[in-house]
Amino acid sequence: MLAWVLERQDTWSKQPIRLMEWKRPIPLPNQILVRVSSCAICRTDLHIMEGDLPSHKLPLILGHQIIGVVETVGSNVIEPKPGERVGIPWLHWTDGTCSFCRKGQENLCMNARFTGYDVDGGFAEYCLGEASFVIRIPADLEDRDAAPMLCGGVIGYRAFRRTGINAGDTLTLYGFGASAHLILQLAVAKGIRVFVRSRGDERLAFAHKLGAAWVGDYSALLPYPSDAGIIFAPDGKIVPIALADLRRGGRLILAGIHMSQIPSLPYTLLFDEKMVQSVAGSNRSDAAAFLEEARSCSIHPQVQPLTFTDLPQAMQCLATGRLIGTAIVEIGSC
Repeated sequence: MLAWVLERQDTWSKQPIRLMEWKRPIPLPNQILVRVSSCAICRTDLHIMEGDLPSHKLPLILGHQIIGVVETVGSNVIEPKPGERVGIPWLHWTDGTCSFCRKGQENLCMNARFTGYDVDGGFAEYCLGEASFVIRIPADLEDRDAAPMLCGGVIGYRAFRRTGINAGDTLTLYGFGASAHLILQLAVAKGIRVFVRSRGDERLAFAHKLGAAWVGDYSALLPYPSDAGIIFAPDGKIVPIALADLRRGGRLILAGIHMSQIPSLPYTLLFDEKMVQSVAGSNRSDAAAFLEEARSCSIHPQVQPLTFTDLPQAMQCLATGRLIGTAIVEIGSC
């Protein structure tokens, strides 16, 4: 099979990924082999490629927002069946026995394995999934809409739920990329006023088009304090700005898997019972709930479809901030 293989961690400009022939994997008893049709690109792919996250496996096939059709199944697998369409998300497997898994916090499992990080991912013609961790994709959800929801959408949804806000409240989003543009649509559908801080006129115009009540860069003054904020941008310098934007008792959620160092800040920014919480991945129930919410709220990703050979160019656009929405690598057509 053809696969994009990360041979070493390095900056995108040095092209550390290479298209090559790779051995097609064989499913173990509890696994399925999926013929990949589409795989959305996530900023986490870039963080792994460039070494912002420590290497867990090299060489490695990146990609963890995977849509495809079950080709074959392992000897213990009853569901899903060959021919069914499934999604393979970031959370690839957990042990199911640790204290976190027993409490329904499988995203915190110390032995968890992650797609496109601990095991090979979806920038290939075929990949493996654990049968009990793949996601059934509703028949009325196109591949291009479903793929971006499997990480950016689900992580954003977990972050959104942790804000605790309701209709009539105000939410500020920091950074406006693949995840934020989905959560803005969800929040607006639920009657929440959304402010967006981001860099670049094109991103801000896109946020306004999707229903943001106010848009501005990081130096602009909000119309009034927000009830909650979610930081999607991987820049720690935003944290003091976001805390200053909060009303008393507000919540700030950090949604990224990687963030640069947070600068020192005065205690006054945290006073008045403000809360800061990180989000560490997601679990299977998050994915199921968000897919249902996305359908009921008519959430649609802004998608830039690419051919399989376009992957390095897409990584470049992501790294340089020129990607609006989500890039989808359509592998089934290669």
